[in-house]
Amino acid sequence: MPLPDRIHIFGASGSGTSTLAAAIAARFGHCHLDVDHYFWIPTNPPFTTIREVPARRAMLADALDAHLRWVLSGSLCGWGDIFIPRFELAIFLHIPHDVRMARLMRRERERYGDAIDEGGAMRKKHLEFIEWASKYDSADESMRSLRLHEKWMTMLSCRCIRLDGDRTTEERLAVLSSRTNFGL
Repeated sequence: MPLPDRIHIFGASGSGTSTLAAAIAARFGHCHLDVDHYFWIPTNPPFTTIREVPARRAMLADALDAHLRWVLSGSLCGWGDIFIPRFELAIFLHIPHDVRMARLMRRERERYGDAIDEGGAMRKKHLEFIEWASKYDSADESMRSLRLHEKWMTMLSCRCIRLDGDRTTEERLAVLSSRTNFGL
């Protein structure tokens, strides 16, 4: 069985959705689309201005329509439910809280350097983001959270594979192959 043409990968920030999507795209020729590209208006510094729902839906619909094979990474809960019928396979990634938070801290440091340090230009945004991300495993459905993602999975009409644990990208691809017969 070949790898599906339309794949959605989601999970908490720092769980590896973009990394796995990029690996699938590189290996199988899918176009990698990232939800952040549609959710956020490009700004400097980035991730400060949210795009209006109708605009992001239209942009994402155009991108999905432009490609026969795509892998979409990121969370669409709430605003992107209209895209659920397009998915042939959904992959949910969940990793331990401490591992995920350490990844996010490294990523923040790589992106912003000393701007996240005390007195830095990005310090306030950094602390707000880290506080938000740290609530994922315990928050209710009013925000992007494990509970919201678990509820959202019940709405999916396609097959959904849940990958728990801290694994390398190659290990994730191997697990997907063993669970799907896609010959990854």
